Amino acid sequence: MSENAEQRLLTNKTYDEIRVGDSSSLKRTLKPEDVQLFAVLTGDVNPAVMEPHFAESGLFREVMAHGMWSGSLISTVLGTQFPGPGTILVDQTLHFARPVTLGDTITITITVKQKFDHNKHVLFDCVCLNQENLQVVRGTCEVLAPVEKVTRLSEVHLPEIRIDDKYARYQQMLSQVKGLEPIPTAVAHPCDRESLKGPVIAFQEGIIEPILVGPENKIRAVAEEFAIDLHGIRIVNAKHSHDSAAIAVSLVRTGDAEALMKGSLHTDELMGEVVSRANGLRTARRISHVFLMQVPTYHRPLLITDAAINIAPTLEEKVDIVQNAIDLAHIIGIPEPKVAILSAVETVNPKIQSTLDAAALCKMADRGQIKGGILDGPLAFDNAVSIVAAKTKGIKSAVAGHAEILVVPDLESGNMVAKQLEYLANALSAGIVLGTRVPIILTSRADTAETRTASCAVAALVAHANRNKGVS
Repeated sequence: MSENAEQRLLTNKTYDEIRVGDSSSLKRTLKPEDVQLFAVLTGDVNPAVMEPHFAESGLFREVMAHGMWSGSLISTVLGTQFPGPGTILVDQTLHFARPVTLGDTITITITVKQKFDHNKHVLFDCVCLNQENLQVVRGTCEVLAPVEKVTRLSEVHLPEIRIDDKYARYQQMLSQVKGLEPIPTAVAHPCDRESLKGPVIAFQEGIIEPILVGPENKIRAVAEEFAIDLHGIRIVNAKHSHDSAAIAVSLVRTGDAEALMKGSLHTDELMGEVVSRANGLRTARRISHVFLMQVPTYHRPLLITDAAINIAPTLEEKVDIVQNAIDLAHIIGIPEPKVAILSAVETVNPKIQSTLDAAALCKMADRGQIKGGILDGPLAFDNAVSIVAAKTKGIKSAVAGHAEILVVPDLESGNMVAKQLEYLANALSAGIVLGTRVPIILTSRADTAETRTASCAVAALVAHANRNKGVS
Protein backbone atom coordinates (compact mmCIF):
# COMPACT_ATOMS: atom_id res chain seq x y z
CA MET A 1 0.00 0.00 0.00
CA SER A 2 1.39 3.47 -0.87
CA GLU A 3 2.13 6.19 1.69
CA ASN A 4 -0.83 8.25 0.54
CA ALA A 5 -3.26 5.35 0.76
CA GLU A 6 -5.46 4.40 3.69
CA GLN A 7 -7.55 1.33 4.33
CA ARG A 8 -11.16 1.73 5.38
CA LEU A 9 -13.87 -0.83 6.03
CA LEU A 10 -16.90 0.44 4.14
CA THR A 11 -20.20 -1.05 5.22
CA ASN A 12 -23.44 0.40 3.99
CA LYS A 13 -26.95 0.33 5.38
CA THR A 14 -29.61 -1.02 3.06
CA TYR A 15 -33.04 0.51 2.68
CA ASP A 16 -34.55 -2.12 4.97
CA GLU A 17 -31.98 -1.43 7.72
CA ILE A 18 -32.54 2.32 7.73
CA ARG A 19 -34.86 3.72 10.39
CA VAL A 20 -36.46 7.14 10.68
CA GLY A 21 -34.35 9.14 13.15
CA ASP A 22 -31.05 7.45 12.27
CA SER A 23 -28.24 9.97 11.74
CA SER A 24 -24.57 10.39 10.86
CA SER A 25 -22.08 13.29 11.15
CA LEU A 26 -18.85 14.56 9.61
CA LYS A 27 -16.55 17.41 10.71
CA ARG A 28 -14.29 19.43 8.40
CA THR A 29 -12.34 22.73 8.49
CA LEU A 30 -12.29 25.14 5.53
CA LYS A 31 -8.68 25.74 4.41
CA PRO A 32 -7.14 28.14 1.86
CA GLU A 33 -6.40 25.19 -0.44
CA ASP A 34 -10.14 24.47 -0.64
CA VAL A 35 -10.74 27.96 -2.00
CA GLN A 36 -7.97 27.65 -4.57
CA LEU A 37 -9.07 24.19 -5.66
CA PHE A 38 -12.55 25.53 -6.27
CA ALA A 39 -11.15 28.10 -8.70
CA VAL A 40 -9.16 25.39 -10.50
CA LEU A 41 -12.08 22.96 -10.70
CA THR A 42 -14.63 25.50 -11.91
CA GLY A 43 -12.42 27.75 -14.02
CA ASP A 44 -13.77 30.71 -12.06
CA VAL A 45 -11.76 33.80 -13.00
CA ASN A 46 -13.60 36.06 -10.58
CA PRO A 47 -11.22 38.82 -9.36
CA ALA A 48 -11.68 37.34 -5.92
CA VAL A 49 -9.46 34.46 -7.00
CA MET A 50 -6.67 36.72 -8.19
CA GLU A 51 -6.87 39.86 -6.06
CA PRO A 52 -5.89 39.68 -2.39
CA HIS A 53 -8.30 42.42 -1.28
CA PHE A 54 -11.26 40.50 -2.71
CA ALA A 55 -10.12 37.31 -1.03
CA GLU A 56 -9.80 39.08 2.31
CA SER A 57 -13.35 40.43 2.02
CA GLY A 58 -14.72 36.94 2.49
CA LEU A 59 -17.13 37.33 -0.45
CA PHE A 60 -15.56 34.62 -2.58
CA ARG A 61 -15.03 32.34 0.39
CA GLU A 62 -18.75 32.50 1.23
CA VAL A 63 -19.79 31.67 -2.34
CA MET A 64 -17.37 28.78 -2.53
CA ALA A 65 -18.18 27.37 0.90
CA HIS A 66 -21.94 27.62 0.48
CA GLY A 67 -22.19 26.43 -3.06
CA MET A 68 -19.66 23.68 -3.48
CA TRP A 69 -17.81 22.90 -0.29
CA SER A 70 -20.80 22.48 2.06
CA GLY A 71 -22.83 20.61 -0.55
CA SER A 72 -19.95 18.25 -1.33
CA LEU A 73 -19.53 17.45 2.37
CA ILE A 74 -23.16 16.43 2.64
CA SER A 75 -22.65 14.16 -0.35
CA THR A 76 -19.54 12.75 1.34
CA VAL A 77 -21.55 11.72 4.41
CA LEU A 78 -24.23 10.09 2.25
CA GLY A 79 -21.81 8.21 0.00
CA THR A 80 -19.21 7.05 2.49
CA GLN A 81 -20.95 6.85 5.87
CA PHE A 82 -24.73 6.68 5.76
CA PRO A 83 -26.30 5.00 3.87
CA GLY A 84 -22.83 4.43 2.32
CA PRO A 85 -21.69 2.62 -0.86
CA GLY A 86 -24.41 2.23 -3.45
CA THR A 87 -26.26 5.43 -2.46
CA ILE A 88 -27.44 7.63 -5.34
CA LEU A 89 -28.29 11.29 -4.73
CA VAL A 90 -31.64 12.16 -6.32
CA ASP A 91 -32.47 15.64 -5.06
CA GLN A 92 -31.00 18.29 -2.77
CA THR A 93 -32.51 21.52 -1.44
CA LEU A 94 -30.29 23.68 0.76
CA HIS A 95 -30.61 27.06 2.47
CA PHE A 96 -27.48 28.98 3.42
CA ALA A 97 -28.07 30.76 6.70
CA ARG A 98 -24.74 32.50 7.33
CA PRO A 99 -21.22 32.80 5.88
CA VAL A 100 -18.56 30.12 6.09
CA THR A 101 -15.05 31.64 6.11
CA LEU A 102 -11.49 30.38 6.20
CA GLY A 103 -10.73 28.51 9.40
CA ASP A 104 -14.36 27.67 10.20
CA THR A 105 -14.95 24.09 11.34
CA ILE A 106 -18.26 22.71 10.11
CA THR A 107 -20.12 19.71 11.50
CA ILE A 108 -22.47 18.15 8.96
CA THR A 109 -25.31 16.01 10.35
CA ILE A 110 -27.85 14.11 8.27
CA THR A 111 -30.95 12.55 9.87
CA VAL A 112 -33.52 10.23 8.28
CA LYS A 113 -36.81 12.13 7.98
CA GLN A 114 -38.93 9.86 5.76
CA LYS A 115 -38.79 6.58 3.78
CA PHE A 116 -40.66 5.78 0.56
CA ASP A 117 -41.21 2.05 0.09
CA HIS A 118 -42.46 2.26 -3.50
CA ASN A 119 -39.12 3.45 -4.90
CA LYS A 120 -36.67 2.86 -1.99
CA HIS A 121 -36.00 6.56 -1.62
CA VAL A 122 -34.98 8.11 1.71
CA LEU A 123 -35.40 11.78 2.67
CA PHE A 124 -32.79 13.27 5.02
CA ASP A 125 -32.76 16.46 7.06
CA CYS A 126 -29.35 18.11 6.66
CA VAL A 127 -27.85 20.58 9.13
CA CYS A 128 -24.39 22.17 9.13
CA LEU A 129 -23.19 23.93 12.29
CA ASN A 130 -20.01 25.96 12.69
CA GLN A 131 -17.58 25.86 15.61
CA GLU A 132 -19.83 28.26 17.55
CA ASN A 133 -22.74 25.86 17.13
CA LEU A 134 -24.46 28.31 14.78
CA GLN A 135 -26.40 26.98 11.82
CA VAL A 136 -24.76 27.79 8.47
CA VAL A 137 -26.61 25.38 6.17
CA ARG A 138 -29.93 23.55 6.46
CA GLY A 139 -32.07 21.64 4.00
CA THR A 140 -33.02 18.21 2.73
CA CYS A 141 -31.51 15.50 0.54
CA GLU A 142 -33.33 12.66 -1.16
CA VAL A 143 -31.42 9.52 -2.12
CA LEU A 144 -32.00 6.15 -3.69
CA ALA A 145 -30.82 3.85 -0.91
CA PRO A 146 -28.87 0.64 -1.61
CA VAL A 147 -30.90 -2.55 -1.48
CA GLU A 148 -27.95 -4.95 -1.24
CA LYS A 149 -25.51 -5.18 1.64
CA VAL A 150 -21.96 -4.09 0.81
CA THR A 151 -18.98 -4.66 3.09
CA ARG A 152 -15.51 -4.32 1.69
CA LEU A 153 -12.01 -3.31 2.64
CA SER A 154 -11.34 -0.33 0.48
CA GLU A 155 -7.85 0.94 -0.24
CA VAL A 156 -8.35 4.55 -1.16
CA HIS A 157 -5.39 6.32 -2.72
CA LEU A 158 -5.59 10.05 -2.12
CA PRO A 159 -3.21 11.90 -4.42
CA GLU A 160 -1.10 14.61 -2.87
CA ILE A 161 -2.37 17.92 -4.21
CA ARG A 162 -0.10 20.95 -4.06
CA ILE A 163 -1.48 24.37 -4.89
CA ASP A 164 1.12 26.17 -6.98
CA ASP A 165 0.05 29.78 -7.40
CA LYS A 166 2.93 31.40 -9.24
CA TYR A 167 0.96 34.63 -9.63
CA ALA A 168 0.57 34.87 -5.85
CA ARG A 169 4.32 34.32 -5.40
CA TYR A 170 4.97 37.03 -7.99
CA GLN A 171 2.64 39.46 -6.22
CA GLN A 172 4.25 38.66 -2.87
CA MET A 173 7.67 39.50 -4.29
CA LEU A 174 6.40 42.81 -5.66
CA SER A 175 4.70 43.62 -2.36
CA GLN A 176 8.12 43.90 -0.69
CA VAL A 177 8.69 47.25 -2.41
CA LYS A 178 5.18 48.66 -2.02
CA GLY A 179 5.34 52.13 -0.55
CA LEU A 180 9.01 52.64 -1.43
CA GLU A 181 10.07 55.44 -3.77
CA PRO A 182 10.65 54.24 -7.36
CA ILE A 183 14.34 53.80 -8.21
CA PRO A 184 15.74 55.58 -11.31
CA THR A 185 16.95 52.73 -13.51
CA ALA A 186 18.92 52.89 -16.75
CA VAL A 187 17.63 50.18 -19.11
CA ALA A 188 20.19 49.30 -21.77
CA HIS A 189 18.79 48.57 -25.23
CA PRO A 190 15.19 47.40 -24.51
CA CYS A 191 14.48 46.61 -28.15
CA ASP A 192 12.21 43.57 -28.04
CA ARG A 193 8.84 42.82 -26.47
CA GLU A 194 9.89 41.26 -23.15
CA SER A 195 12.86 43.51 -22.45
CA LEU A 196 10.65 46.58 -22.98
CA LYS A 197 7.56 45.25 -21.28
CA GLY A 198 9.43 44.28 -18.09
CA PRO A 199 10.63 47.76 -17.09
CA VAL A 200 7.32 49.28 -18.20
CA ILE A 201 5.39 46.93 -15.89
CA ALA A 202 7.84 47.77 -13.10
CA PHE A 203 7.21 51.46 -13.82
CA GLN A 204 3.44 50.95 -13.68
CA GLU A 205 3.85 49.06 -10.39
CA GLY A 206 5.78 52.01 -8.95
CA ILE A 207 9.00 50.01 -8.53
CA ILE A 208 11.37 51.87 -10.87
CA GLU A 209 11.60 55.06 -12.93
CA PRO A 210 13.02 53.60 -16.15
CA ILE A 211 15.33 55.52 -18.44
CA LEU A 212 15.20 53.64 -21.73
CA VAL A 213 18.56 53.82 -23.52
CA GLY A 214 18.66 52.70 -27.15
CA PRO A 215 17.67 53.62 -30.70
CA GLU A 216 14.54 55.66 -30.00
CA ASN A 217 12.79 54.82 -33.27
CA LYS A 218 13.31 51.11 -32.64
CA ILE A 219 12.07 51.30 -29.04
CA ARG A 220 8.95 53.19 -30.12
CA ALA A 221 8.33 50.74 -32.95
CA VAL A 222 8.41 47.81 -30.52
CA ALA A 223 6.07 49.69 -28.17
CA GLU A 224 3.61 50.38 -30.98
CA GLU A 225 3.72 46.80 -32.28
CA PHE A 226 2.93 45.29 -28.88
CA ALA A 227 0.74 48.09 -27.50
CA ILE A 228 3.18 49.00 -24.71
CA ASP A 229 2.42 52.40 -23.17
CA LEU A 230 5.54 54.56 -22.89
CA HIS A 231 3.74 57.63 -21.54
CA GLY A 232 5.79 59.30 -18.82
CA ILE A 233 8.93 57.28 -19.54
CA ARG A 234 12.19 58.98 -20.54
CA ILE A 235 14.06 57.73 -23.62
CA VAL A 236 17.74 58.44 -24.28
CA ASN A 237 18.68 57.87 -27.89
CA ALA A 238 21.66 55.61 -28.67
CA LYS A 239 23.10 54.45 -31.99
CA HIS A 240 23.34 50.71 -31.30
CA SER A 241 23.57 48.14 -28.52
CA HIS A 242 27.18 48.88 -27.55
CA ASP A 243 26.41 52.59 -27.43
CA SER A 244 23.33 51.79 -25.32
CA ALA A 245 25.47 49.95 -22.77
CA ALA A 246 28.02 52.77 -22.54
CA ILE A 247 25.39 55.48 -22.10
CA ALA A 248 23.42 53.44 -19.54
CA VAL A 249 26.54 52.93 -17.42
CA SER A 250 27.41 56.62 -17.71
CA LEU A 251 23.94 57.50 -16.37
CA VAL A 252 24.78 55.51 -13.27
CA ARG A 253 28.18 57.16 -12.86
CA THR A 254 26.62 60.64 -13.09
CA GLY A 255 23.99 59.76 -10.48
CA ASP A 256 21.03 59.93 -12.88
CA ALA A 257 20.31 56.23 -12.26
CA GLU A 258 20.61 54.10 -9.13
CA ALA A 259 20.22 50.76 -10.88
CA LEU A 260 21.14 49.28 -14.24
CA MET A 261 19.02 46.87 -16.27
CA LYS A 262 19.95 44.71 -19.22
CA GLY A 263 17.66 44.86 -22.24
CA SER A 264 17.92 42.79 -25.42
CA LEU A 265 21.67 43.16 -25.89
CA HIS A 266 24.25 40.46 -25.10
CA THR A 267 25.46 40.17 -21.52
CA ASP A 268 29.08 40.62 -22.59
CA GLU A 269 28.28 44.01 -24.14
CA LEU A 270 26.74 45.35 -20.94
CA MET A 271 29.21 43.76 -18.52
CA GLY A 272 32.14 44.93 -20.62
CA GLU A 273 31.14 48.50 -19.79
CA VAL A 274 30.39 47.62 -16.17
CA VAL A 275 33.85 46.15 -15.49
CA SER A 276 35.76 48.84 -17.38
CA ARG A 277 38.51 50.10 -15.08
CA ALA A 278 38.27 53.59 -16.52
CA ASN A 279 34.52 54.19 -16.63
CA GLY A 280 32.89 51.11 -15.08
CA LEU A 281 31.02 50.38 -11.88
CA ARG A 282 33.52 48.24 -9.98
CA THR A 283 33.94 48.29 -6.20
CA ALA A 284 36.44 46.55 -3.92
CA ARG A 285 34.17 43.47 -3.99
CA ARG A 286 34.22 40.75 -6.58
CA ILE A 287 31.20 41.11 -8.89
CA SER A 288 28.78 38.20 -8.64
CA HIS A 289 25.28 37.21 -9.64
CA VAL A 290 22.50 35.86 -7.44
CA PHE A 291 19.31 34.11 -8.52
CA LEU A 292 16.52 34.67 -6.01
CA MET A 293 14.04 31.84 -6.49
CA GLN A 294 10.65 31.08 -4.98
CA VAL A 295 10.25 27.32 -5.46
CA PRO A 296 6.75 25.92 -4.76
CA THR A 297 8.17 22.62 -3.51
CA TYR A 298 10.56 24.27 -1.04
CA HIS A 299 9.68 25.86 2.27
CA ARG A 300 11.81 28.99 2.03
CA PRO A 301 13.40 31.32 -0.57
CA LEU A 302 16.52 30.07 -2.34
CA LEU A 303 19.43 32.27 -3.37
CA ILE A 304 21.72 30.58 -5.91
CA THR A 305 25.17 32.01 -6.61
CA ASP A 306 27.06 32.36 -8.89
CA ALA A 307 25.33 31.15 -12.03
CA ALA A 308 25.98 33.99 -14.47
CA ILE A 309 29.22 35.92 -13.93
CA ASN A 310 32.12 33.91 -12.47
CA ILE A 311 32.92 30.88 -14.61
CA ALA A 312 35.30 29.01 -12.30
CA PRO A 313 35.80 31.14 -9.19
CA THR A 314 38.80 30.72 -6.94
CA LEU A 315 38.54 30.37 -3.17
CA GLU A 316 39.35 34.05 -2.77
CA GLU A 317 36.61 35.00 -5.24
CA LYS A 318 34.13 32.69 -3.53
CA VAL A 319 34.56 34.66 -0.30
CA ASP A 320 33.07 37.74 -1.98
CA ILE A 321 30.47 35.64 -3.80
CA VAL A 322 29.26 34.25 -0.48
CA GLN A 323 29.34 37.64 1.26
CA ASN A 324 27.39 39.30 -1.56
CA ALA A 325 24.66 36.66 -1.26
CA ILE A 326 24.53 36.98 2.54
CA ASP A 327 24.19 40.76 2.26
CA LEU A 328 21.31 40.32 -0.21
CA ALA A 329 19.63 37.85 2.14
CA HIS A 330 19.76 40.46 4.90
CA ILE A 331 18.18 43.03 2.59
CA ILE A 332 15.24 40.75 1.70
CA GLY A 333 14.56 39.98 5.34
CA ILE A 334 16.61 36.87 6.21
CA PRO A 335 18.62 37.97 9.27
CA GLU A 336 21.01 35.00 9.46
CA PRO A 337 20.84 33.00 6.23
CA LYS A 338 21.80 29.36 6.14
CA VAL A 339 24.49 28.93 3.48
CA ALA A 340 25.15 25.55 1.83
CA ILE A 341 28.48 25.26 -0.02
CA LEU A 342 27.62 22.71 -2.70
CA SER A 343 29.66 19.90 -4.17
CA ALA A 344 28.96 16.45 -5.54
CA VAL A 345 29.58 14.90 -2.11
CA GLU A 346 29.25 15.91 1.52
CA THR A 347 32.72 14.88 2.66
CA VAL A 348 36.05 16.54 2.03
CA ASN A 349 37.89 14.86 -0.82
CA PRO A 350 41.33 16.18 -1.86
CA LYS A 351 40.58 15.15 -5.45
CA ILE A 352 37.49 17.39 -5.62
CA GLN A 353 38.49 21.04 -5.35
CA SER A 354 34.98 22.24 -4.48
CA THR A 355 35.03 20.18 -1.26
CA LEU A 356 38.31 21.79 -0.22
CA ASP A 357 36.92 25.26 -0.98
CA ALA A 358 33.80 24.46 1.02
CA ALA A 359 35.76 23.39 4.07
CA ALA A 360 37.95 26.51 3.85
CA LEU A 361 34.95 28.84 3.48
CA CYS A 362 33.30 27.34 6.54
CA LYS A 363 36.46 27.83 8.59
CA MET A 364 36.79 31.39 7.29
CA ALA A 365 33.26 32.05 8.51
CA ASP A 366 34.24 30.66 11.91
CA ARG A 367 37.13 33.14 11.98
CA GLY A 368 34.96 36.11 11.00
CA GLN A 369 36.26 36.46 7.45
CA ILE A 370 32.71 35.91 6.19
CA LYS A 371 30.01 37.55 8.29
CA GLY A 372 26.26 37.38 8.79
CA GLY A 373 25.41 33.80 7.84
CA ILE A 374 25.65 30.19 8.99
CA LEU A 375 27.86 28.20 6.62
CA ASP A 376 28.17 24.46 6.12
CA GLY A 377 29.82 22.39 3.44
CA PRO A 378 30.59 20.54 1.44
CA LEU A 379 26.97 19.52 1.02
CA ALA A 380 25.44 17.70 -1.93
CA PHE A 381 22.31 19.32 -3.33
CA ASP A 382 19.99 16.70 -1.87
CA ASN A 383 21.11 17.07 1.73
CA ALA A 384 21.27 20.85 1.39
CA VAL A 385 17.55 21.08 0.68
CA SER A 386 16.13 17.84 2.15
CA ILE A 387 16.21 17.12 5.86
CA VAL A 388 15.26 13.52 5.07
CA ALA A 389 18.31 13.10 2.82
CA ALA A 390 20.52 14.74 5.44
CA LYS A 391 19.29 12.46 8.21
CA THR A 392 19.65 9.40 6.00
CA LYS A 393 23.31 10.25 5.48
CA GLY A 394 23.82 11.02 9.15
CA ILE A 395 24.49 14.73 8.63
CA LYS A 396 23.88 16.88 11.69
CA SER A 397 23.80 20.49 10.63
CA ALA A 398 21.80 23.68 11.11
CA VAL A 399 22.04 24.22 7.35
CA ALA A 400 21.29 20.78 5.90
CA GLY A 401 17.67 20.55 4.78
CA HIS A 402 17.08 24.25 5.44
CA ALA A 403 19.52 26.04 3.12
CA GLU A 404 18.58 29.53 1.99
CA ILE A 405 21.73 30.22 -0.02
CA LEU A 406 23.24 27.65 -2.38
CA VAL A 407 26.85 28.43 -3.32
CA VAL A 408 27.66 26.41 -6.42
CA PRO A 409 31.14 25.25 -7.47
CA ASP A 410 31.10 26.99 -10.86
CA LEU A 411 28.92 28.82 -13.35
CA GLU A 412 27.92 25.71 -15.29
CA SER A 413 26.52 23.83 -12.31
CA GLY A 414 24.81 26.94 -10.95
CA ASN A 415 23.16 27.76 -14.24
CA MET A 416 21.87 24.20 -14.56
CA VAL A 417 20.46 24.19 -11.03
CA ALA A 418 18.70 27.53 -11.51
CA LYS A 419 17.27 26.69 -14.93
CA GLN A 420 16.06 23.27 -13.74
CA LEU A 421 14.22 24.85 -10.83
CA GLU A 422 12.67 27.45 -13.12
CA TYR A 423 11.56 25.13 -15.92
CA LEU A 424 10.93 21.83 -14.11
CA ALA A 425 9.84 23.04 -10.66
CA ASN A 426 7.99 26.17 -11.86
CA ALA A 427 10.12 28.42 -9.67
CA LEU A 428 9.62 32.16 -9.80
CA SER A 429 13.03 33.62 -10.57
CA ALA A 430 14.67 37.01 -10.19
CA GLY A 431 18.28 37.82 -11.02
CA ILE A 432 20.60 40.48 -9.65
CA VAL A 433 24.29 41.37 -9.98
CA LEU A 434 26.02 42.56 -6.80
CA GLY A 435 29.48 43.84 -5.93
CA THR A 436 29.01 46.87 -8.19
CA ARG A 437 28.24 50.51 -7.35
CA VAL A 438 24.55 49.85 -8.06
CA PRO A 439 22.46 46.70 -8.43
CA ILE A 440 22.35 45.34 -11.97
CA ILE A 441 19.29 43.53 -13.29
CA LEU A 442 20.90 40.93 -15.50
CA THR A 443 18.17 38.83 -17.07
CA SER A 444 18.27 36.19 -19.77
CA ARG A 445 16.93 37.01 -23.20
CA ALA A 446 14.45 34.15 -22.66
CA ASP A 447 13.10 35.66 -19.43
CA THR A 448 9.50 36.81 -19.34
CA ALA A 449 8.43 40.35 -18.52
CA GLU A 450 7.26 39.11 -15.12
CA THR A 451 10.71 37.70 -14.30
CA ARG A 452 12.25 41.02 -15.30
CA THR A 453 9.76 42.89 -13.13
CA ALA A 454 10.48 40.64 -10.15
CA SER A 455 14.18 41.32 -10.68
CA CYS A 456 13.41 45.06 -10.64
CA ALA A 457 11.78 44.60 -7.24
CA VAL A 458 14.92 42.95 -5.84
CA ALA A 459 17.13 45.67 -7.35
CA ALA A 460 14.90 48.34 -5.79
CA LEU A 461 15.36 46.78 -2.35
CA VAL A 462 19.14 46.77 -2.82
CA ALA A 463 19.13 50.36 -4.07
CA HIS A 464 17.14 51.53 -1.05
CA ALA A 465 19.54 49.65 1.23
CA ASN A 466 22.42 51.48 -0.50
CA ARG A 467 20.67 54.78 0.14
CA ASN A 468 20.31 53.97 3.82
CA LYS A 469 24.02 53.10 4.01
CA GLY A 470 24.98 56.22 2.10
CA VAL A 471 26.47 54.27 -0.81
CA SER A 472 26.78 56.37 -3.96
